[in-house]
Amino acid sequence: MRKLTFGMNLSLDGYIAAPGDDLGWGVPSEELFQWWSDRVGATGLALYGRKLWETMSSHWPTAAQQPGATPAEVEFARRWHDMPKVVFSSTLSTVDWNTRLVTGDAIAEITRLKAEDGGPIDIGGAALAAAAMRAGLIDEYVLATAPVLVGGGTPFFPALDHRVNLSLIETRTFTGGVVLTRYETRR
Repeated sequence: MRKLTFGMNLSLDGYIAAPGDDLGWGVPSEELFQWWSDRVGATGLALYGRKLWETMSSHWPTAAQQPGATPAEVEFARRWHDMPKVVFSSTLSTVDWNTRLVTGDAIAEITRLKAEDGGPIDIGGAALAAAAMRAGLIDEYVLATAPVLVGGGTPFFPALDHRVNLSLIETRTFTGGVVLTRYETRR
């Protein structure tokens, strides 16, 4: 069975986006950006909700051609483009860049994908990840916690109707004070 991981940058008060979908507070250091890039390079499949897909697909397909693109950005753009992706949306009609669209039952499809052979799966997007959390499908949580309080917005963790016990498997501090923590779900 494939491992499903939910990981994002988040504020110290637990938000992945500030009010108005503001992400400006979460610009990663070069060191953290490289960590995320290496993670993308090792991911067998990425699952996106519509909003995160629109954010990523509006930038990364052409990022390598932008004036001033750093070698790290060029590398991330290539890795992102090459990585197989699935987008879950009831409103989109097409997707590009090594991506497949799923308009039906997300939980059934994620369960099916986890049962397949292949590399690890990353899931992104607050609503999609929340549905997977509630269904008990997340195997690992990766939190890159920035030293900032944004006061509201889109939470990393949704309200759950049951407890989820976790085991800490890694901590690491990055330049700028971002603390990475990784937890496995105890089953």
